[in-house]
Amino acid sequence: MKHISILGAGRSSTILIRYLLDTAKTRNWRVTVADTDLGQAIAKINGHPNGKALSLDAVQTMERQDLVKQSDLVVSLLPPNLHHLVAQDCLHFGKNLVNASYLSKELLALDQTVRERGLTFMGEMGLDPGIDHMSAMEKINEIREKGGKLTAFRSYTGGLIAPESDDNPWHYKFTWNPRNVVLAGQNTARYLEQGKIKYLPYHRLFKNYWKIEVDGLGPYEVYANRDSLPYRELYGLEGISSLLRGTIRANGFCDAWNALAQLGLTDPSFQLTPTPAWTYASLMESYATDDSPGEVKEKTARMLGLDPNSEPMKKLEWLGLFSNQPIPPLENPSPAVVLEDLLLKKWALLPEDKDMIIMRHEFEYELAGKTKRLLSTLVMKGRDEQDTAMARLVGLPLGIFSKLLLEGKVQAPGVHIPVMPEVYKPVLAELATFGVVFQDQEETL
Repeated sequence: MKHISILGAGRSSTILIRYLLDTAKTRNWRVTVADTDLGQAIAKINGHPNGKALSLDAVQTMERQDLVKQSDLVVSLLPPNLHHLVAQDCLHFGKNLVNASYLSKELLALDQTVRERGLTFMGEMGLDPGIDHMSAMEKINEIREKGGKLTAFRSYTGGLIAPESDDNPWHYKFTWNPRNVVLAGQNTARYLEQGKIKYLPYHRLFKNYWKIEVDGLGPYEVYANRDSLPYRELYGLEGISSLLRGTIRANGFCDAWNALAQLGLTDPSFQLTPTPAWTYASLMESYATDDSPGEVKEKTARMLGLDPNSEPMKKLEWLGLFSNQPIPPLENPSPAVVLEDLLLKKWALLPEDKDMIIMRHEFEYELAGKTKRLLSTLVMKGRDEQDTAMARLVGLPLGIFSKLLLEGKVQAPGVHIPVMPEVYKPVLAELATFGVVFQDQEETL
C-alpha cells in the first residue's frame, strides 16, 4: 500500500487532495494531509476512507521526520523557505519529493546526491511555475521539429477574477497566498529584449508594463516576473534574442499598485509604531511629506504626483486608506503586514465568486524564410470560492505527476523542473481531460 503525505492544506491544496484521494481509492493507497491547522486538514480530507488528517508543525524536526519516514512520496505545499528541510528528510530516508515552488539553490545543490540515490525531487510542478514550463516546452519542441528557429519567447500568467465576479475597482481578488501578492516583484526583474539584457528594479517595475489583448476578454497589463534569463538554458533557448516571463493583471492595476509601492506600504522590513488612535488616515498622514493644511488624500496625491481624482487615487480611497477606520492590533506591524490585513478584507473571494487564470505564450520564429508568430492561450475559470481555477491548475499537475511517479510510469532521477518530454507529455495529456487546453493563433509577420 503506497503512502502519500501532503504537507500543507492551504487554499491551493483543495483539488490536489481531492485528486489524490480519488486516485488512492482505486489503487488502495493512503493519503495523509498534515497542517498546523488540524481542522483545516480534516475538512480537506472530508471523511474519505483513504485519507488521514494530521496536526504538524513542519519546523519541528521529529514530527516532520516521523511522517516523511512513513511515506513513499512527499508533496510539500509548505512555504518555500521550509522545502529544504523536507528535502533533507526525503534524502535521508530515501523518499521522492514533489512541490510547486521555484527551485531554490539549496535544492538544486542536492541534484547529484539525489540522482545517485535514484530519487526524484520535482519542483515547479504547479501552475506558474509548472504548466507554463510544460506547455511552453511542448510548443518549442514542435517548432524545432518542423525546422523553425525561435527568435523571441514571452510567457505571461495571471491569477485574476472572472468578469462575472468582478465587483471592485481593482478588478482583483485573492486566489493564492496573499503575502506573496503583497511582496511580488521586490527583487529586480531581469529579461532579454532584442539581444540586450534589461533590468527593472522594484521602484520602476510597476511603471514599466506591457499591454496584451486576450480574445473575448479585452486588454490586460503585464509586468516582468523575476529573472527570465535562466530559462534560456532551461528551455534550450541559448541563441534567442528576446525572452520575458511576466505576470498578468487587469487594466489599471499596475499604476495603482505602483502608488502603494511608492508610498512605502509594501515594505516588509520596517516596523511601524502604532499610536493610541491609529487609523488608516493617520497612517497615511504619517507618510505625507506635505504639512500644509488639507485632506490627507490631497496630500498623498501631491506626493505621488497624481490628480486626487485619478484612477489610482480612487483605488486607494476604495481600500479605505484615507478613512478614520481604526487599524486592528497586528503582530509586528510592518507596512506590508498592515496592507495585507486590509487587502484580505477588501479582496476576499465570496462563496459564489469565480476566479480566472490566463496563461499566454508568445513565440516568434523563422521558418522557410518567413517570420511567424504563434500565440498560445489558456483561459480557465473556477466554479466557486473553494473549487478555484487556481487550486485546479496548481493541484492537478502535482497530483498527476505524483500518481505517475508512484506507478513507475516516469523515471526522472535527480532534481528537476518539468521540461522533459517524458514528464510533460503524459501530464499535459491528462490535464487536457480536465479541460486544460491552449488555443493557438498563428500569423506570418
